[in-house]
Amino acid sequence: MPQHAMGDKHFLPLPKHVFTSASPAATDSGCGGCDTPLSSRASPASLRSAHSPLGSSSQPLFEPQVEKQRSSQTARGGEVQYVSAGPKNALCGWRAFTPKCLQVFNTPKGFLFFLCAASFLQGMIVNGFINTVITSIEQRFDLHSYQSGLIASSYDIAACLCLTFVSYFGGNGHKPRWLGWGVLVLGIGSLVFAMPHFTAGHYEVDMDQGVGAGACQANGSHVECTDSGLSSYRLVFMLGQLLHGVGATPLYTLGVTYLDENVKSSYSPIYIAIFYTAAILGPAAGYLIGGAMLNIYTEVSQRTDLTTDSPLWVGAWWIGFVGAGIIAFLIAIPILGYPRQLPGSQRYVVMRATETQQLKDHSHRTVSNPAFGKTVRDLPLSIWLLLRNPTFILLCLAGATEATLIAGMSTFGPKFFEAQFSLSASEAATLFGYLVVPAGGGGTLLGGFLVNRFKLRGSGIIRFCLFCTSTSLLAFFVFLTHCPNMPMAGVTTSYVGSPLPEGHLDLKAACNAIYCCQAEHYSPVCGSDGIMYYSPCYAGCPAGAETDPVGQKIYRGCSCVLEKVSSGLGNATAGKCTSTCQRKPLLLALVFVVIIFTFLSSIPALTATLRCVCDQQRSFALGIQWIVVRTLGSIPGPIAFGWVIDKACLLWQDQCGHQGSCYVYQNEAMSRYMLIAGLTFKVLGFIFFVTAYFLYKSPKASSDGLETSLPSQSSASDNPTEQPQSNV
Repeated sequence: MPQHAMGDKHFLPLPKHVFTSASPAATDSGCGGCDTPLSSRASPASLRSAHSPLGSSSQPLFEPQVEKQRSSQTARGGEVQYVSAGPKNALCGWRAFTPKCLQVFNTPKGFLFFLCAASFLQGMIVNGFINTVITSIEQRFDLHSYQSGLIASSYDIAACLCLTFVSYFGGNGHKPRWLGWGVLVLGIGSLVFAMPHFTAGHYEVDMDQGVGAGACQANGSHVECTDSGLSSYRLVFMLGQLLHGVGATPLYTLGVTYLDENVKSSYSPIYIAIFYTAAILGPAAGYLIGGAMLNIYTEVSQRTDLTTDSPLWVGAWWIGFVGAGIIAFLIAIPILGYPRQLPGSQRYVVMRATETQQLKDHSHRTVSNPAFGKTVRDLPLSIWLLLRNPTFILLCLAGATEATLIAGMSTFGPKFFEAQFSLSASEAATLFGYLVVPAGGGGTLLGGFLVNRFKLRGSGIIRFCLFCTSTSLLAFFVFLTHCPNMPMAGVTTSYVGSPLPEGHLDLKAACNAIYCCQAEHYSPVCGSDGIMYYSPCYAGCPAGAETDPVGQKIYRGCSCVLEKVSSGLGNATAGKCTSTCQRKPLLLALVFVVIIFTFLSSIPALTATLRCVCDQQRSFALGIQWIVVRTLGSIPGPIAFGWVIDKACLLWQDQCGHQGSCYVYQNEAMSRYMLIAGLTFKVLGFIFFVTAYFLYKSPKASSDGLETSLPSQSSASDNPTEQPQSNV
């Protein structure tokens, strides 16, 4: 990436004296195209008035830089002197502490690094750890899927409440400080989210009760029914998510615009794509790290006889949040030290001014007023101007449909894999992470690269989004297929082998009638006949189990399994039966296609949003867009998907007459509901993009829409020094 286009240098050579004109011999367009930035004593207005009118595209905006060889000469030779490329307050540091060693990071690339670290951490916490531990906290704190969906949606609720305030005032304020304090709040939210582990007491499970079969005792046929009250901890989880939402609000509004205003406009999509790719890789890392943590018992200081295959197993879900909270504090410190504007960014202010000057209607002239947007009195007019922009509104609605699917699938995708492929929570989270890493991250980065590579503008961006939406819509038909449920005695099939009606449980049979089995103790085992049983007791297995060399528990002499085995003793192994689904590769491949094409359109759509509004409204426009996306997409998405998934439940946990978490789902119903939801929102997104495309192509839209505010494909607006030298 050409370094001259990024404004990475702190000190650039300027002529020692001010000249009213420059001769052709004093310029060299072959010196790498370096722009001469504004000095601390020169303003964009003075340069514009000195060289050309604002609206002229044939006049250079800056004096061309001298040859690279001349720039290396010292001021002693009388050629050039070195002056600051920006104002004195453009140094990196904290108040008066601005050491020279830190200024090496005071570049767009340096800021991008720390911003990517923040977005990576935010994605890892909110879209990685949260989604990975959903099943574990449901089991640990007796939550329903719709309650865990509400916990996931609390993040977006908080973001919606803060977006207007942050994007409006932060857009005209000190953006790095807003970003730094946001990361600090994000870290506090992670620590709050982990708090229930330390305040709810130890997680204790009675392994001996109800596991092995035994004669029924007159006083031991039922367990004492008590309400644990742990479900009230959902309020603490919601508080942690609210803090996550508040802290992450500046990232995708102020962070994006800060990058865009400090880099060359043609490279802005690449910078933003890298930023969003880090945000996508964060959830992938969250799935992988969170899945690994779930293999550790939640009470790390205690030993347990439970295995990860047991439904009573709860992994160390809280470790990731504690570590992320600490890391957030370390990332916030350098972000707080960045200046309001990076050195050399003044050149891009002038470039964007020439782009937006093409807009002739009264509303854009109003927004171009430097005094506009400084007070609350301008807020209603700012909102009204955005609502009058049809292209912007349609892009917001299209983003909301995509956000609904992303939020719902990221929250319950691991649970879907867990049910379809008969996996443990840890295995399902890890598998989903393997899909998100190349599909989500690669799609996001590739989308930004394609916008820059093919110089997509206006209708080209919308056509590209239409192509991505259409492809992912077709791939969604993969949910027409599913993996069949593993047969489970008393739940999906009777003990004599005949199917059971849906929702009809019949756990008692002649083979286990003499035993005192308790439905409160769900501990599935896989019989040697390939059928799953509710527990060793319901399989007719005697108390006590052997442990094989790999640590697997084996129950021998199970009477219910014996009836279906032609020779030898009937055995049962602790845990679910291994799925033999032949459709697994196809399902994974097409889910990969859905993810990659969904994320492939994210950066093009975001680029279109940044270019279809005026310069001073970009931060606020992103804030309004995120409000629409979260209100109509991210907030209802997990709640709706959780409610739909609950409808596919076959076996509920019984907690004193009340439903707890779901033990067994009907795979066919789950796939059917996923298909209906996915097609509904994908078709809506397709309609919004099509409408935006034809609206853009209309004469009225072309005079007040996307194309007029997008930079032209020529390099004139991006690199003024490449203008014809005869016009200097």
